Amino acid sequence: MAKDIIDVLKEVGAIITDSHFVYTSGRHGSVYINKDIIYPHTKITSEIGEMFAEKFKDEDIDVVAAPAVGGVILSQWTAYHLSNLKNKEILSVYTEKDKGTLASAAESEHIFRRGYDKLVKGKKVLVLEDLTNTGISLRKVIEAVKLNGGEVAAACVMVNRNPDAVSSESLGIPFSALGVFHAEAVAAKDCQLCKNNVPINTSVGHGKKFLAEKKTK
Repeated sequence: MAKDIIDVLKEVGAIITDSHFVYTSGRHGSVYINKDIIYPHTKITSEIGEMFAEKFKDEDIDVVAAPAVGGVILSQWTAYHLSNLKNKEILSVYTEKDKGTLASAAESEHIFRRGYDKLVKGKKVLVLEDLTNTGISLRKVIEAVKLNGGEVAAACVMVNRNPDAVSSESLGIPFSALGVFHAEAVAAKDCQLCKNNVPINTSVGHGKKFLAEKKTK
């Protein structure tokens, strides 16, 4: 029987509820998926990569691309298992945020460095991400692939936290997820947890940065 990704994440303690979190997007919510707790467990991470690979074993894929940092690990394992399943080498590459931009982390562009742009040119690319709530990172990797002459065959995430907003229709390409785990995210100004003075979690997420920036305003 195939494993359920949500069960896997719960087993490793990656899903945290009933707290006050600040997400990468700057929005707030009460549910957090701590993907960083997964990656030290290489067997589990390999199994997740295998889930992705099984999903796309019959698709024409040359390269797996993902955004740094967490996506890199999933890209590697997925490309490894896809290579074994398809009996050909599938490459793994990643984009990095353009540190030269004055935009915020959420708004900054994703670019290929290290010659990876040449590896996606003319290739069919599977774009991966660990989690998605707004789809911003996915879109930026998709844009980077297209900009460098690659063809995006499909996009897939480990967990889609907002299926109403992130879909094949919104991305304009075939999109899927290993699992769905709804996690409402709202702007800080609309956050009821903030209004109720619920302490912001600074152990995981971007709460520490949010509080530091709030002090300077």
